[in-house]
Amino acid sequence: MSTTDLTRRDVAALIDHTLLKPEATRAAAEAAVAEAAELGVYAVCLSPSMLPIDTGAQKTCVVAGFPSGKHHSLVKAAEARLAVDSGADEVDMVIDIGAAVDQRFDEVFADVLVVREAVGEGIVLKVIVESAALLELAGPDTLTEVCRRAAAAGASMVKTSTGFHPSGGASVDAVSIMRAAVDARVGVKASGGIRTAEFAADLIAAGATRLGLSNSRAVLDGFPLTAPGR
Repeated sequence: MSTTDLTRRDVAALIDHTLLKPEATRAAAEAAVAEAAELGVYAVCLSPSMLPIDTGAQKTCVVAGFPSGKHHSLVKAAEARLAVDSGADEVDMVIDIGAAVDQRFDEVFADVLVVREAVGEGIVLKVIVESAALLELAGPDTLTEVCRRAAAAGASMVKTSTGFHPSGGASVDAVSIMRAAVDARVGVKASGGIRTAEFAADLIAAGATRLGLSNSRAVLDGFPLTAPGR
């Protein structure tokens, strides 16, 4: 897909404007919220310690079990529930990547289910699977099965990456596999290493329905205000 097939507004509507650096300050979080409002993105994704925070017209998204996924499921659930009680609309949880690599898929299912039950049905739950690591260590069939189990446990979306794993972030191949693994009711969020409009457009063409970006402005600047023929 070409960047000229999408407008800046089209892409902004898919973006979770993200600030998850460990050294992020309260002032930085407030600046991220202000920038998100200026850019007109869909949501702001922050660490749960930043809540409560008023994100205005943008949805409030937080992470749970981030970035390793090695927290006990009940800890992830408590973190997610506390975030929801503090104003979060969406939760991005990290699975136990080692369990997935070992093909302990029932554990992956249970991990997601515990968090889903904690936050309730009205909250958007995105499940981070570290697709680059799974593809490197276990292959595409494992990535497919993990996404299927996450969806069966109540995931609203499956998400490629934390952006912190050394194996890398989003890829067109990963998004394509993930899109094929789940039905149309389940979204696919691409995140990690998305720095250009061209890459964002390729990920959207592959099936991404949400983008996690820390440099949203630079990506959006690569899209036209209006598309030809509109």
